[in-house]
Amino acid sequence: MAHEVTMDISTKFVLHKDVTVDVKKDGRKLGTALISKGNIEWVPSGNSVNKKRLSWVKFAELMVAEGKDIRIG
Repeated sequence: MAHEVTMDISTKFVLHKDVTVDVKKDGRKLGTALISKGNIEWVPSGNSVNKKRLSWVKFAELMVAEGKDIRIG
């Protein structure tokens, strides 16, 4: 089944407030991605204390190393 992804975008550019992306699968929340100018963070469902953070450089390296190749277009 496809994931349900919702976004809170109040502006075209990421400035002082993170863009929030909630991700659900089968109606159950997997977590929330927080996108900012400096990094991307993941807050797992049910976790209000700790989040995972990657710089954009580390995120790019992870995607190149672990991401599945999909043809563009």
